[in-house]
Amino acid sequence: MIQPTVRGLCAALNGSSKYAYVPPAFGVDYLVVGGGVVGLAIARSLALNRPDKTTYIVERHARLGEETSSRNSEVIHGGFYYPDDSYKTKFCLRGRKLLYEYCDTHSVSYKKTGKLVVGLEHQRPYLEDLFRKTQSLRFPNFGTSPASIEGEESAVPARLLTGDEARELEPDLSPDIACALLSPETGIIDSHTYMESLERDITESENGSVVCATTVTRVDAAEDGWVVQMKTTGSHGSGESEAEADAVMARTVINATGLSAPFILNSIGKTLSPSFSPINIWYARGSYASYHGPGVSNVKHLIYPVPETGKNKHSFTSLGTHLTIDLGGNIKFGPDIEWIEPPAGEGWKIDGSLVYDERAMDYWMDHLIASSKQIPSMYQSVRSYLPGIKEEGLQPDYVGIRPKLRPPNTGFQDFVFRKDYAAGGDKKTGGPMISLLGIESPGLTSSLAIGEYVERHLVD
Repeated sequence: MIQPTVRGLCAALNGSSKYAYVPPAFGVDYLVVGGGVVGLAIARSLALNRPDKTTYIVERHARLGEETSSRNSEVIHGGFYYPDDSYKTKFCLRGRKLLYEYCDTHSVSYKKTGKLVVGLEHQRPYLEDLFRKTQSLRFPNFGTSPASIEGEESAVPARLLTGDEARELEPDLSPDIACALLSPETGIIDSHTYMESLERDITESENGSVVCATTVTRVDAAEDGWVVQMKTTGSHGSGESEAEADAVMARTVINATGLSAPFILNSIGKTLSPSFSPINIWYARGSYASYHGPGVSNVKHLIYPVPETGKNKHSFTSLGTHLTIDLGGNIKFGPDIEWIEPPAGEGWKIDGSLVYDERAMDYWMDHLIASSKQIPSMYQSVRSYLPGIKEEGLQPDYVGIRPKLRPPNTGFQDFVFRKDYAAGGDKKTGGPMISLLGIESPGLTSSLAIGEYVERHLVD
């Protein structure tokens, strides 16, 4: 096994037993923890399709989608990079279709810009293989089972272009670009308006509620579900006094906390099984830079380089530093990838390559400030396909953090869906906890499909 080069984190919610047990004050049918785009999509699906049940979604920040959901490229992906039978491929294909339909019916702004994946001569085999793959992909059939891609309609329209044909579309491309894949169904979306629309769907439903500035502090298994303890503040991190701890009895918990998802599971692991193995997590920091300058005149498409694939075509951890356009026509580049780790010297328990301390759970927040440190390397990456850009035109914009279930250079990692029961795995006497782990790109594109899948196939 390849040894990780950065320290990972293995922590448990309330690992220090700071929060004592509090009996529940009331009950809910479905409690979704985590108000990012995926949590919202799940809560929406539950609230609309099970109106006779109560659905609550709680978010620790004062606003929804403050973490991964608002710090990404806002791209609606084509869905052709990942293994054919992976969740990432199936949910991206289904999610893209659902998302465009949703935007049309809910007045959410988007634009089908199309995308060019551009390559040098030695990368031609990868792009030819990728093109062949697009011709075979079909929309997944989620009617009876999420396990196969079996629809008849081609899911990924695409064209394989020569370098000259690519430059006809984007004249600023390098003369060294030998070929390109055109994906006309790729687009961009206003993710904030999308999340506001999902929130509105929930709050306007018969029994759905959205609660912000509310942090889950403890979870205990119970005979009929889970006792979930929470605290509420006026504004997360504002320093205002905290309300008295409150608790609810949730018959079903959906753990959609993204960057924090393993911590809830680790806190109840031994309740689930004496052989439970704690779940570790690593974080990858991605920087974005705005661009104002020459070398991108009249760009109309998103432009991606061929990803650095490592041992095999699916072993990349990033799609590369690419060009995206927002709905206002502004150009940005990113994200790059920089693995971060809990700092040493904080008095935290460190054993080998892992940190075991709940105080480290949010260390990634210290890495959210955009810095000019990444600009030179981003410039070198981009000029390989857009040689006319100028480094001084790049300015630090924002940073996103991606949850990783594997350390660097250890291969492809799919989305993970896990279902556990409160009473020792016996679903007849305990409610389920459904945990979503490693939900990064293409999570935004996949969100409605994930919500559909959880409601139809995972919730009892």
